[in-house]
Amino acid sequence: MSMHSPSDDVDGELSEINVTPLVDVMLVLLVVFIVTAPLLTQAVRVRLPKTEQTEPAPDQHIAVLSIAADGEPLLDDRPVPLAALEMELKALQEKDPEISLQLQADRAAVFDAVAKVMASAQRSGIGKLSFVTVQQ
Repeated sequence: MSMHSPSDDVDGELSEINVTPLVDVMLVLLVVFIVTAPLLTQAVRVRLPKTEQTEPAPDQHIAVLSIAADGEPLLDDRPVPLAALEMELKALQEKDPEISLQLQADRAAVFDAVAKVMASAQRSGIGKLSFVTVQQ
């Protein structure tokens, strides 16, 4: 009779983890990341078409909302505090449901002021908003 020790058993369970497949998968993921990362940072170059000057829309249903360089909103060339702007726009919208708002922002105006004015226009219920720019 021969005695077998547990270390001599070839068919027994392995108590070690085989990391070779894990390393293979991680290397493939690393290669995929290295290949796709530069593609995510490149911007798409688009040449926008030039437009001809068009005739402005008739003034019957239009209100002009301007933002000065210091961020102060002006509704039809009269200063309106930002806190009261939404109420003024709601009154305009109730008086004329077809009203369209033309937004003119000074080039030096901070975007935060423009965003606050746009949010006030959206909350007031005005559905038509256009941006006025200068043709170059």
